[in-house]
Amino acid sequence: MTITDIRVRKINSEGRMKAVVSVTFDDAFVVHDIKVIEGQDKLFIAMPSRKTPEGEFKDIAHPINAETRELLHSRILEKYQEAMDTPDEAE
Repeated sequence: MTITDIRVRKINSEGRMKAVVSVTFDDAFVVHDIKVIEGQDKLFIAMPSRKTPEGEFKDIAHPINAETRELLHSRILEKYQEAMDTPDEAE
């Protein structure tokens, strides 16, 4: 499985959420709504989730091993940094 595209939508408001990302795999499958969040020490990603009737949030889609999680994390944050270094078209 190969990541073939990552699209970053920057969030231009105050708060911890900095971007929403879509990742395409093998030009055939996409996962939307991965969030880039500013933690206390560093940025991290949060997979798309939904709220259960009990009030908990459960991931809808997520990697099932550490290697894939690290690959996603590093590639998404790399693309996010590139997007931050590129001025918005409206500016």
